[in-house]
Amino acid sequence: MPMTDPEQSAISASPATIDSAAISERAVLVESLRWKKFPLLDDGFVCLVDVMGDDVAVVQAARVSYGAGTKKVSDDRTLIRYLLRHRHTTPFEMAEIKLLIRVPMDCWRQWIRHRTASVNEYSTRYSVAIDSAQSTLPQDWRSQAASNRQGSGQPLQPELGAELSVQERKFHSEDRQLYDQRLAAGVAREQARKDLPLATYTEAYWKIDLHNALHFLALRMDAHAQYEIRVYAQTVGEQIIKPLFPMVWEAFEDYRLNALFLTGLDQQVLQRLLLNATAERKLAPFSEADFLNAQHDSWKSLSRSRERDECREKLITLGLLTLSPTETTEP
Repeated sequence: MPMTDPEQSAISASPATIDSAAISERAVLVESLRWKKFPLLDDGFVCLVDVMGDDVAVVQAARVSYGAGTKKVSDDRTLIRYLLRHRHTTPFEMAEIKLLIRVPMDCWRQWIRHRTASVNEYSTRYSVAIDSAQSTLPQDWRSQAASNRQGSGQPLQPELGAELSVQERKFHSEDRQLYDQRLAAGVAREQARKDLPLATYTEAYWKIDLHNALHFLALRMDAHAQYEIRVYAQTVGEQIIKPLFPMVWEAFEDYRLNALFLTGLDQQVLQRLLLNATAERKLAPFSEADFLNAQHDSWKSLSRSRERDECREKLITLGLLTLSPTETTEP
């Protein structure tokens, strides 16, 4: 069968010309992002230092396993989406990013728990601590969450928030003054720093492969993550990784960020709920009573169950369950 004009054109096109144009466009993008500081909180930032690889690097790594012929049956976007959807992670390890970040110490403690990166942090043993501490606006003070020991609840009253902010500024000023006095008196930097607050900013280089970066973002961009680290994760993801790896990011949004994971127990509850509804000729959305009637047997004796609560939230997200104003989430 003779070739069509587009097929003949594709073969006769110069790969060098195509690659050169793509490389040039990529270089412009990288240079526009490199060392560009994205400000966060009151004195934090994140910026790209360097990047290795792109969407094509992920594809190339995957095709090593299958041979060049894979290109004929799967374009780059389709392959990337397949890899992420089916959790084939190693091709994503072939790309890396290196960032420079300035972040409060309490936020950094959560960040550094992701032990899959290469890190070099600003040292207050060798250098004077950064003269900056994260401050909180009156409207940004949050109450403790009632149902989550490590989370935040609703904003505190403005009057109380204003008082807390005044106290915070006073504490930061006095603490910094004490630190500077110790240094002036000749106290070693490694000892003078010991009473600095967790609000003190630190800086670090953070180099990580794309697979582990996406895992970090999936956890820290989640609505349940602490606000302060969430804004960093959102900026890293949306302002840096998204433009550098657009096809990977699209798949990441579809299969991780905006996806819903159903456990084996969730599936059993959903099946039972739909069977009961069919037998009773009910239509979705179902009630809390319907949900409790279909709940997993292992939850029935529990006055509180996080698994049950999470299952309920998933069904609400799917539009299969709704709670009336008079209903509670407790059995």
